[in-house]
Amino acid sequence: MGVPQFKELRRAYGFDEVTIAPGLVTINPEMTNTDFSVDGITLSTPILGSAMDAVASPKFASTMDGLGGMAVMNLEGVQTRYNNPDDMLDEIVEASEESVTGILQKVYSAPIREELVGERVQEIKNSGAKCAVSVTPANTKRLAPLAAEAGADMIVVQSTVTTTRHISNSSVGLKFPELLEMITIPVMVGNCVSYGVALELMETGIHGVLVGVGPGAACTTREVTGVGVPQVTATLDCATAREEYYRRTGRYVPIVTDGGIRTGGDLCKAFACGADAVMIGTPLAQAIEAPAAGYNWGMASPHPDLPRGTRVKVGVKGTLEQLFFGPTSVTNGTQNLIGALRICMGMVGASNIQEMHKVAEIIVAPSIKTEGKYYQLGLD
Repeated sequence: MGVPQFKELRRAYGFDEVTIAPGLVTINPEMTNTDFSVDGITLSTPILGSAMDAVASPKFASTMDGLGGMAVMNLEGVQTRYNNPDDMLDEIVEASEESVTGILQKVYSAPIREELVGERVQEIKNSGAKCAVSVTPANTKRLAPLAAEAGADMIVVQSTVTTTRHISNSSVGLKFPELLEMITIPVMVGNCVSYGVALELMETGIHGVLVGVGPGAACTTREVTGVGVPQVTATLDCATAREEYYRRTGRYVPIVTDGGIRTGGDLCKAFACGADAVMIGTPLAQAIEAPAAGYNWGMASPHPDLPRGTRVKVGVKGTLEQLFFGPTSVTNGTQNLIGALRICMGMVGASNIQEMHKVAEIIVAPSIKTEGKYYQLGLD
């Protein structure tokens, strides 16, 4: 007789525990299409840059746009708190390990200046690039209209965990249908990791959902709070919500797997699990063009009461173009991410990303990164 269980545990999987099976049909990689679209905005490179100050400066956003992607600028970061944000980035980068969290808390305690919101958006737009900006739910009503008025192309409402049923002492919370009446540009919302939350977010009328809680290299949410779901399972569950919502309404709401992606293999697995695009931070912080000289930190790192992130030294590995398209002499999969995606799509017989959702078979394979790799692992 079995012992009664207080709670039933569900098995969840991360990128290192699964693999993609080859398809019955193969396609030349150059014949594949990697376009990602959200409410009229189309990116030929289906990668969003995380709303981290070590990544998404106006100059970096312009460079990334030129390569077909889109960096999301944090409207609550140093860009909108300081006239000379580079000085603050230098202070964070040069801080010792012992003092850096206190420095982050000090730097991010300066007030957000509304006039800088429009200036930074205009800086990106004047370069000819598309502009996406990120805000937390608490500041959305205040900052999102300012960004939209200045010409932003997309608003990303983002917090560690976002639901449609947040309970607080505030009598006037953020309601997404009301936000969509205030601004006419696409609104993407996150983060979530479950079928139910993703479906309820889509039902509010938003245009995209961010998937992921705690997988990022600079994030310590899982260690600090114990909350999170591995990205393979989270992406599969939210993709199921997208398909159910599309079946009911005929409206397709893309999902973006956010965080935990380091290599081309991770990126390909995200798409095979149902992602329409991915959001990455640390790989972009390694680019020569990134504003923090090979360092990165998360949006929750400077929290005044409970920091949930840390500054990490990630190094400078190459240009943004090398990261996306090569050429590269690196063999660990951390460069030419789009080349890896195209080859994977060819191997599974998918001509575009939505076909990849349908034809790519995912297999649980805990040994996929170690089988036969004795010499690579230094075991011989």
